[in-house]
Amino acid sequence: MTETVEPADRRLLRRQMLADDVYEAIKTMLMDHAIRPGARISIDGLAREFQVSSTPVREALARLESEGLAHKEPLKGYRATPLLTLAEFDDLYRFRRLLEPWAARRAAELIDDPGRERLIAELATAFEPTSVDYAGYKSLTAHDNRFHSLIATLSGSEQVRLAFERTHCHLHIFRLHYERDIGPEVLTEHRQIVQAIALGDPTAAEQAMNHHIDNSMSLRLRKVYDLP
Repeated sequence: MTETVEPADRRLLRRQMLADDVYEAIKTMLMDHAIRPGARISIDGLAREFQVSSTPVREALARLESEGLAHKEPLKGYRATPLLTLAEFDDLYRFRRLLEPWAARRAAELIDDPGRERLIAELATAFEPTSVDYAGYKSLTAHDNRFHSLIATLSGSEQVRLAFERTHCHLHIFRLHYERDIGPEVLTEHRQIVQAIALGDPTAAEQAMNHHIDNSMSLRLRKVYDLP
């Protein structure tokens, strides 16, 4: 017997789809700097551009604020979050160096068959960027977040997982990229981490994560701050 969807449910579903579409559209504009970092975000202007009411725009901005991509100023409205300063960038990577190599080591110590399957399945979702804009590397951004969050989960520490997810570092990091040709390097390093954890080798897992974080910081990103 086919279950029918009531009209009220259909309206709710359409509203949710509309809200999600608006959220993704504004997020893309923020990630691609179509809305410049630090710039004021006009709710009315976006509503006109998307031909929607202000409600889904406000809902989208509230979601983006929770991800650290937008900031609400009292009595002034929303602004795009500025890019990480060099000091904030260094601080984020100090945090990652403290947390993530430990999480990789601990995950390798605790790994079991279901954990291996989850890691391998997540790695299988990773694809190289198809273009140099957010649409092209959106999949890699999402994988990067899931991958590192999964390792934190496999470490057995809920506090470590929550601490990592609160940083939304994958979004802030990918916003910094001016040359987005880093897909093959990132995926190679992810494979090395998975191999070490899956083999139950804590030392290799810790080293592989340290290598990944150091490359991300020193080779792929810090040069952004040397640009004129």
